[in-house]
Amino acid sequence: MLCTFRAENTLSFLKSHYSLIQWKRQFGAGGSKVSADDGVTTPGVKPCITLLGFLVTLSPFQVSGSSYGISGKLSDPCILNSINEAKHLVDAAYKHTRESMKEKLTKEDFTPIAFLRYFKQPVAGTRTATRAADYMDTTLNLLKEKLRPTIKGEFNITDVLTPEQLEVIYKMTGCAQQNMEVKCGGRRQYRTITGECNNRRHPTLGASNRAFARWLPAEYEDRVSLPRGWTEGKRYFGFTLPLVRKVSNKIVRFPIAQLRLDHQRALMFMLWGQFIDHDMDFTPDTPTHFTFRERVNCETSCVKAPPCFPIKIPRDDPRIKNINDCIPFTRSAPACSMDSAVREQINALTSFLDASMVYGSEAPLANRLRNKNNQLGLLAVNNRFTDRGLAFLPFAKMEKDPCLRVSGKAQIPCFLAGDSRSSEMLELAAMHTLFLREHNRLATQLKKLNSFWNGEKLYQEARKILGAMVQIITYRDYLPKLLGNQFWRTLPPYRGYKSYVDPRISNVFTLAFRYGHGAIPPVVEWLNEQHKPMGSKILLSKSFFAVWRIVMEGGIDPLLRSLMGNQAKLMTQKQMVVDELRDRLFEQVERIGLDLAALNMQRGRDHGLPGYNAWRRFCGLSQPRNENQLSVVLRNRKLAKMFIELYRTPNNIDIWLGALAEPFVRNGRVGPLMACLIGTQFRKLRDGDRFWWENRNTFTSKQRHALSRISLSRIICDNTHIRKVPRNVFQANRFPTDFVSCNQIPKLNLSAWRSRNAEKEEASGDS
Repeated sequence: MLCTFRAENTLSFLKSHYSLIQWKRQFGAGGSKVSADDGVTTPGVKPCITLLGFLVTLSPFQVSGSSYGISGKLSDPCILNSINEAKHLVDAAYKHTRESMKEKLTKEDFTPIAFLRYFKQPVAGTRTATRAADYMDTTLNLLKEKLRPTIKGEFNITDVLTPEQLEVIYKMTGCAQQNMEVKCGGRRQYRTITGECNNRRHPTLGASNRAFARWLPAEYEDRVSLPRGWTEGKRYFGFTLPLVRKVSNKIVRFPIAQLRLDHQRALMFMLWGQFIDHDMDFTPDTPTHFTFRERVNCETSCVKAPPCFPIKIPRDDPRIKNINDCIPFTRSAPACSMDSAVREQINALTSFLDASMVYGSEAPLANRLRNKNNQLGLLAVNNRFTDRGLAFLPFAKMEKDPCLRVSGKAQIPCFLAGDSRSSEMLELAAMHTLFLREHNRLATQLKKLNSFWNGEKLYQEARKILGAMVQIITYRDYLPKLLGNQFWRTLPPYRGYKSYVDPRISNVFTLAFRYGHGAIPPVVEWLNEQHKPMGSKILLSKSFFAVWRIVMEGGIDPLLRSLMGNQAKLMTQKQMVVDELRDRLFEQVERIGLDLAALNMQRGRDHGLPGYNAWRRFCGLSQPRNENQLSVVLRNRKLAKMFIELYRTPNNIDIWLGALAEPFVRNGRVGPLMACLIGTQFRKLRDGDRFWWENRNTFTSKQRHALSRISLSRIICDNTHIRKVPRNVFQANRFPTDFVSCNQIPKLNLSAWRSRNAEKEEASGDS
């Protein structure tokens, strides 16, 4: 259907709430008949047009001019038709992807990357929110395509649509429902699982399934949704963007013989960053890996069409000789934004540092994780295996379980935890197991102190304490070692809760916090009680979803010893990311090895993140304009020369790589730009959290004093068979010199939680 402009209106925007409800009941959110399952909608264009006369109140639009001098307006049947067509295309692609993934997981030639993408699919409420956003994004793309014959030159579709028409699209795609007002009711004693109502003035700030914050406006190629670098030959600051794979080859790549370990940071330092990252943000892939129009597979084709944004291969690539090949890349799932039609990405998790990786960010998952067979407030544990009497995470019950396939004859499924990525890496699974045990230990001890507390009260109090532990370990022990002398500058002492502070995770932080990719060594190792290697090391890429090794090969203790006793990789300008991640990720099973560095840079372009100098300006840092000035910032003329040869201007340097390449701040492990971005984010997370552990309304003074003595070392002592630990698990330690008996590590004194008012306390739990 060719879209036209008309001076007269055939459909007013949906002012009548009653009419909109009736429309949705009969035809779904967009005039299409929909089924209750995840199937394909039936286009309902004809019913839309025939119902216009009596379902919708008629009144003429206010015609306003546009930047293109158009005096008329888009015809409303065209808008309705585009909405229905978008829903049909999106639903069909979703269904096709789901069926394709299920088929892959049943075949013998399954691949870890297929499993990885299976776990990065949005589920439950996240999937619903993403579907609505995909409807809206695809509708706008369709409208733009249909208007190309009518409008000369490049144009922005949102400049053509009237505010009323945008509101119609917003409502009928389901985006309006995703941003409905949240009622908070009375004052809550505990956090909600979703993070809603933390800020009572703005209840959705920091809640799960909402868009990331933008600290700088998005810089999309079309100002709405197209990634930077989408159109070949497109110039930014007068120059085209280099291929991210070429940048990775020239700057990130280094020979393994140059690998150096960090003599001041333990491997646990790297892992804690990843563990808490999974507490704060998760950007799922778009639910479809097929193009919306032709249903071309993004994983096997190099076609560039939404949502496929493949990474091209440069002519001089040292490994991939076919320049017509590509590295697969699918765009991040979009989010519904009530402020504008500009594409945003969704955060499936609560932004707050609240231990959501243990408890979940949606109520259905949180309930699945609990043991409700008694009134003890416990989390569910594995009922098939134990770690020499200590609990394992429960197994997930999935239709197609990747861990089962990886485990072979052992038949060990994936674990179930608060974050879907808990089984991806062995060290992460170990940490999830550790904190599950700590919750149950806390709940059990609290029950002994307060026998009259019900299960809900015990669960919520243990959850509250565990969340405080994560905050304390992060801010007291981890961040000073990450930010060095910039710690107090970006994170001054706590001055209380500030309701005006926006605690949402920022889009740029999701890239900045990937600094840790430069600290990952290429192997996984197990250590025995004498801290001697147990068997052979295995390559990192062969450890994905291999949780059977935890169950069948000694539990979590050998992995925790490795995390405490081994050193992280040192990130330097000459050795950024190991080739196990940069060039051979999944190579043994994929048609083409993935490149994590290139993926990070492509992700920044996908998200519309501005370039290096824009963020330097944001942080109040100098903005180098040429090679000489950049060499001063980097303290490396050779590296500056390579950057300029590739990007031609520092303005265009991809934010992840530009920030990663800066020399460390003193006593830190990131440069000035990353220190600013990471420090700013953690300050907002702290000051904008009403339930922050130091807030006087969260814990009593005695409880705060008791909590100040906790440590990750003590948590390990209390929940494993390990009896010797370092006092500071994040610094590089040598065994046995830097290790002490668990008897020397202070314990958490829970006497401050003893209650004397049984009647008041019994029913105070709040989900």
